[in-house]
Amino acid sequence: MRLLLCTVLLTIGAVQAQVRVTDDYGNEVALKMPAQRIVSLSPHLTELVYAAGAGAKLVGAVDFSDFPPEARRLPRVGSDAAIDLEAVLALRPDLIVAWPNAGSLRAVNRLAELGIPTFRSEPRELEDIPRTIEKLGALAGTSSGAAASFRKRAGELEKRYSRRPPVRVFYQVWDRPLQTINGDHVISKVIRLCGGQNVFAAAPTIAPEIDREALLRARPEVTITSIASPPPPAHFIPGELIQRHTPRLLDGAERLCRILEAARTAR
Repeated sequence: MRLLLCTVLLTIGAVQAQVRVTDDYGNEVALKMPAQRIVSLSPHLTELVYAAGAGAKLVGAVDFSDFPPEARRLPRVGSDAAIDLEAVLALRPDLIVAWPNAGSLRAVNRLAELGIPTFRSEPRELEDIPRTIEKLGALAGTSSGAAASFRKRAGELEKRYSRRPPVRVFYQVWDRPLQTINGDHVISKVIRLCGGQNVFAAAPTIAPEIDREALLRARPEVTITSIASPPPPAHFIPGELIQRHTPRLLDGAERLCRILEAARTAR
């Protein structure tokens, strides 16, 4: 009887010791202990792992994982569109963090099939950024003030700008073909945070191609781009500050808010 009781207590303890979170696809990610060897398959997730205080546990990352600076020294496992499975497996990860896309989906699924716990990220809202930081911290057994800091800063920007007179905004993703984003994209949420209106918010796909005529009909007051030399006059915000789902997105938001405020003043 005493042996049975000890077994039950040990079993309960093991269950309680497990780390469990739900990823953005509704999958439960369970670890018997906090992750010690993390491989990141997306630059934004590399940055979020550092934000969660778990950068020391990263053992590999994809190309363009360049922030913070120490991330540049991590062994590379391909790009987020072409994962090198052998390179990933050679690092013996106990956790994969990934953003599945057309180029990486098969590799991400294969790693999960091999039994490696895999956290899949698909951020669409600003709140997804601090929430992901918290989940990654839980998986790694670390903590930081990054999530709370993000929420506080985002709240201050929203309070200051979101109810200002609206400004019609066109965000240019690419120029050949001309491409933008719809209202589901996190960049559109930043535009709204700053009191702007995405002129293509109602487009049916998240990154639609458009023609010049459609752009003229949309009548934007401000064009924002992350392309260094776009054909139309535009305000430039570096891609890493507006296109990555990381705390630095609010650096881009502050720039965008100032641009829209200047447009209001110039009316």
